Amino acid sequence: MSIVPLLAQSAFDPEFIETLVSAYEDAWRKVEQSGSAFASPRYRRAAQEIVAKRIIEMAQRGEREATQLAEDAVSYLARSYA
Repeated sequence: MSIVPLLAQSAFDPEFIETLVSAYEDAWRKVEQSGSAFASPRYRRAAQEIVAKRIIEMAQRGEREATQLAEDAVSYLARSYA
């Protein structure tokens, strides 16, 4: 899954969309490297969607730093769905 389809109707400018894509890729890499069950084929798609939507939500709230967006999304996934 990619975050890009979820951004199709967004009001973010193209440059910031690149930041969101980078944050998503970083967050998902962290999930995979953690060995979490969320990275398993059984949960991957749902977990990727949760991460993507959380990044978009936080960006809409004003967060602009890719690192913060990624860390928040990983933390949110672990705390909300573990």
